[in-house]
Amino acid sequence: MGTAARSPLHVLVAGGGVAALEATLALRKLAEERVTVELVAPEREFTYRPLAVAEPFRVGEVRRFPLAALVEAAGARLRHGVVVGIDPARRIARTEEGDELSYDLLLLAFGARPVEAVPGALTFRGPDDEPALEALLEQALRGEVRRLAFALPGGVAWPLPLYELALLTWSYLTDRGAMGREFTLLTPEEAPLALFGAAASDAAAELLKTRGIDLRLRTSPVSFAAGELHFAPKGRINADRVVALPRLEGIRLPGVPHDPHGFVRTDPYGRVPGLDGVYAAGDLTSFPVKQGGIAAQQADVAAAAISLRAGAPVRQTPFEPVLRGQLLTGIFPRYLRSEPATGASTVSTEPLWWPPAKIADTTSPRSWPRSSDSPRRPRDQPPASQLTSRSGAARRGPATGARAGDRRAPARACGATDQVVRPELTPADRVFLPRGVAAAADELAIVRRTPTMLLWWHGRLV
Repeated sequence: MGTAARSPLHVLVAGGGVAALEATLALRKLAEERVTVELVAPEREFTYRPLAVAEPFRVGEVRRFPLAALVEAAGARLRHGVVVGIDPARRIARTEEGDELSYDLLLLAFGARPVEAVPGALTFRGPDDEPALEALLEQALRGEVRRLAFALPGGVAWPLPLYELALLTWSYLTDRGAMGREFTLLTPEEAPLALFGAAASDAAAELLKTRGIDLRLRTSPVSFAAGELHFAPKGRINADRVVALPRLEGIRLPGVPHDPHGFVRTDPYGRVPGLDGVYAAGDLTSFPVKQGGIAAQQADVAAAAISLRAGAPVRQTPFEPVLRGQLLTGIFPRYLRSEPATGASTVSTEPLWWPPAKIADTTSPRSWPRSSDSPRRPRDQPPASQLTSRSGAARRGPATGARAGDRRAPARACGATDQVVRPELTPADRVFLPRGVAAAADELAIVRRTPTMLLWWHGRLV
């Protein structure tokens, strides 16, 4: 007598950001028909946020994509709503609208809440704060603002946007002849961009120095008022305006344990301890670095664990983060890569992954834009230098524009690869795709001639 086919497990994904979309696509690739996936999110659009820092300077733009189309292309169903609590015993998620959604397995991926950390400063959270930043730039051009400070509050573990704001502001004003401005960057870090390792710190320090941006390390900005920016340890500087990053707070969900800051702890496989069948990924987790590429890696780990539970033949790999960041400078960007587990640190003006997007290792629409200072380098331009440091040792060598694939990274269903592969397509496409993307796009029935709907989908698990 034959054995009855196993019913697919119903996976509920709470959230509509990078982690949620990455997990949805990864589940389709890894678990196939062993799961059904329903994504619950209040948003109607997916907003690609990292280029918000570039838009006020006219070197990039925030792009938005229909969330329903992306979810449908991934073989899942979208429900508009907000999950406000769960009942783990009944395996029920409650929505703000009063609905009770049943699940077999639940992935929490609804992000975190940005809050003001330096009272009196212009807190740059993203697209909503662009008009205020644009107004500040106009004031600086007119000479009404001459002393600008950029403040990284304590507890912010992803400082790269603040460095971009400082560098792009300097470039924007200098290109328009606004000279005689003073720039200061204050950070509690021991070294600039220290989380990327020694090579990145050296490169960031040099970028700031050549532009005359004063760098103050081991200082935690506290408040700004009456032309004075106060910081800890006890000190202050004079400034006309201050631009600061927000601090993130976790969203406390009834039924889900969290730390004092509202973030959810997970084990190395994305599981929430004490809650059977509940997983978490992205900014809501207690992992200190809050960044799209990290969120995507966490989502892949959780998707692999869920797929394994659904009976898929998947090799489960723990979360071992690889940090990748594209630092916009106003001229040529710097590509930063580090492996915290090994101490490896790499900096290059050539892409270290492909596609060379702000968020690496995530499934993205084809048209997620590169900034205008992302490279389309002339063939006759000399190759840039590349700095590599392992355990603090730095060396200089030629930039190759490619890096071997990460063998230690978790299984990946989609997104960027550290090996740059650029096969030519037809002139009508005018795009570069990694191997397997075009076939996978056809499989997902995504129309290639509509670039805003083309998803990056890498057939090779990296």
